[in-house]
Amino acid sequence: MSEFVEYLAEVFQDFGAIRSRRMFGGYGIYHDNLMFGLVADDVLYLKVDAQSATLFEDLDLKPFEYMKNGKSMKMSYYMAPEAIFDDRDVAKEWAQHAFAAALRSGKPKKRAKGTA
Repeated sequence: MSEFVEYLAEVFQDFGAIRSRRMFGGYGIYHDNLMFGLVADDVLYLKVDAQSATLFEDLDLKPFEYMKNGKSMKMSYYMAPEAIFDDRDVAKEWAQHAFAAALRSGKPKKRAKGTA
């Protein structure tokens, strides 16, 4: 695991326990078994959705992109603001935004048969 990924446990200490999982050359960052962050090349990206994307765009933070078959693919993760590395309160606030987006984008649970 990279030192940067290990450092994120300290950054998000006031938010709560996190864990990381290696994936696709980077790391997924999880809280309560829900991925709310992504690390690629020691850059942290946080989960966004339609409700939270403008918070990131207003700070001119860029989305995570990768190349697939010669095409640029954007994911629903935006670069984290630098301020989170200097202030745990700020880190907690941004983690809460990302975690809320992850919760909102979760797959709907299947209904039991016979329920509406």
